[in-house]
Amino acid sequence: MPPLDGAITGIRAGSPAFRRVSLALFAAGFATFSLLYHVQPLLPLLADTFRVAPAEAALALSLATGFLSVAMLLAGALADVYGRRPVMVASLTLSALLTLATAIVPSWHGLLAARALLGITLAGLPAVAMAYLGEEMDPGALDPAMGLYIAGSALGGMAGRLVMGVVVDFLPWQVATAGIGAAGLLAALAVWRYLPPSAGFTRRPARPRAMLSALLVPLGQGRLRLLFLQGFLLMGAFVTIYNYIGFRLLAPPFDLPQSLIGLIFAAYLLGMGSSAWVGRLVARHGRGPVMAAGVLIMAAGVALTATSLLPLVVAGIGLLTFGFFGAHSIASGWVGALAPVTGKAQASSLYLFSYYMGSSLVGAGGGVIWAAMGWTGLALVVGGLLCLSLLLIRILSRAG
Repeated sequence: MPPLDGAITGIRAGSPAFRRVSLALFAAGFATFSLLYHVQPLLPLLADTFRVAPAEAALALSLATGFLSVAMLLAGALADVYGRRPVMVASLTLSALLTLATAIVPSWHGLLAARALLGITLAGLPAVAMAYLGEEMDPGALDPAMGLYIAGSALGGMAGRLVMGVVVDFLPWQVATAGIGAAGLLAALAVWRYLPPSAGFTRRPARPRAMLSALLVPLGQGRLRLLFLQGFLLMGAFVTIYNYIGFRLLAPPFDLPQSLIGLIFAAYLLGMGSSAWVGRLVARHGRGPVMAAGVLIMAAGVALTATSLLPLVVAGIGLLTFGFFGAHSIASGWVGALAPVTGKAQASSLYLFSYYMGSSLVGAGGGVIWAAMGWTGLALVVGGLLCLSLLLIRILSRAG
């Protein structure tokens, strides 16, 4: 790998290049999550407006994440051919334009089609961003840089949800959606302007058979397979709670207005702090113990959401968010550290395939559980997923 900023092994923390990378990918993470998740606080409103059940309303999110997860399997291969930065810029630009288009789509099925297409176009950003960091950063800078990228994701997820959740009580949701799309275009400009060109990889010609073989390489490592499953469990548990908490808070005994429910997404600020903080904890205690602590914090948060006291429910959402972003940041960095040099983009694609498939499948299936078993049943199922996550961490730690 050629020297960057005077470093032998990559971009070092605190260097000018590190600051440029951090700014660009913080903006990219912000845009990715706001473009993807700004519909989440709208789910009760969509269910009421289009007269669909909660599980069907959740398709506005689940279709996007489902198509995103599949498209990401190809995103790494495209980035190998066309380069990391061009794919990331194109991904953000097209996704922002599609979000602007959803502001004028009049029908439910048209909205779902636009969201599905957004899942495809957005795929070029998350997997490639992780691969870029894995290739370009000095090993000592990888976890802090990944934490800042995840922090941008947390802020974007919060801003998209918070803006939509509050503004729709005062303005049409289409206006807020257009604002989210415009922010995505600005983020694409930031990535184009500030992200240094890749220096840690060589472009490869488009050979479908070679692309498939490269995608299978990370699956040959047992620890990477466990991390892929970990992404499925973490994201599935997290999104399921957020998808349906709005329905619960709209109903008795809470009976909250939509604008107050939207404010609960301010908990994403805790996610930002968590993801930026865990990099330092990992350096002292190791990935396994810190990740297990994050999952236990998530489980405590889920338990609190099952109470009937609003302050405890809000505290539970905060704990869930803090624990999730810390655990996800560690898992993402762990994938980058374990992936083979020639398969970092593919390993990132497979991790995020599992991650977003958890959002799509578990997130949509949670609506069926919510309808049949209520919030207690939903919390118990999510708790079971987190117990399995803890078991995987134990296995990962034992494997060295």
